[in-house]
Amino acid sequence: MRRADCRELVASCRAKGLSTSSVRGIARTLSTILTQAVDDDLLTANPALRLGKYLRGADDPEPDIRPFTREEAGLIVAVARERFPEWYPWVLCGLRTGMRAGELLALQWGDFNWRSGYVHLRRNLVRGQVTSPKNHQARRVDLSRQLRAALRLWRRQQRREWLKVGWPFPEWVFASVTGTALDEANVRKAFNRILDAADLDRRGPHQMRHTFASLLLQDGAPITYVSRQLGHKDASITLRVYAHWLPEASNEKLVDVLDDAAPDGTQTAPAASRGGAHIPLSALNGMVSRVGIEPTTRRLRVCCSAN
Repeated sequence: MRRADCRELVASCRAKGLSTSSVRGIARTLSTILTQAVDDDLLTANPALRLGKYLRGADDPEPDIRPFTREEAGLIVAVARERFPEWYPWVLCGLRTGMRAGELLALQWGDFNWRSGYVHLRRNLVRGQVTSPKNHQARRVDLSRQLRAALRLWRRQQRREWLKVGWPFPEWVFASVTGTALDEANVRKAFNRILDAADLDRRGPHQMRHTFASLLLQDGAPITYVSRQLGHKDASITLRVYAHWLPEASNEKLVDVLDDAAPDGTQTAPAASRGGAHIPLSALNGMVSRVGIEPTTRRLRVCCSAN
């Protein structure tokens, strides 16, 4: 293997539309393998070292993040429930869990834990192929009460429908008319119809994920919790993408909450001034014998009795 082969691999990955982070991961994996080959005396040098300059990260487009507002999300749910009932569970699941579009399509009924109220997400559907989630890590996604009720009702309805036609009940939560997983293109078209009926600008289904994250953060949810729900590798990714939707700090100085509180609930003054100890006024009763002003320093002078 030559250096030119490694450069060609990077170029082909870029031509396929893979992101810089994905191509960098491929190059890093290749370099690790070839380093082992050098250690095993199969190669004299690693031709995949320092491929970073070929990644051309500046070419990556900025992510299109246009989440729906709370009012728009409520309108989408209402329109889907009233006019597109066959898509209502899918829309509600997207807005209440923040799953990626492919993760929604890959859901199966066996993934749910109804008693504890979560779904064990462990697969993704990309171009008709079942794969692992994006980070290759299964995760637990919490289900809201409204979503749990809607999905259980959907399961009962689907069981009746498939029993009528005499076909086995599909394992997919959102199945096609033939019992297979839904097609991504058909899902996008259905979502466009819902947005048109709600008189909203067309946006891809992935914006439901952005809506989930932005609304939770605006409501004060810990960013670590939102990050776990989304399946991000760490919270820094969530912060970088959704920092704009974090709630603004109030006009009050937040550091004031660190001060000691007086019995009446108000904040107290500092306990001591620099260079001296704080003595409660009650402790001075019976101790002070004379109060005067030092003529040279103009300082308050307190003389106390021996006891």
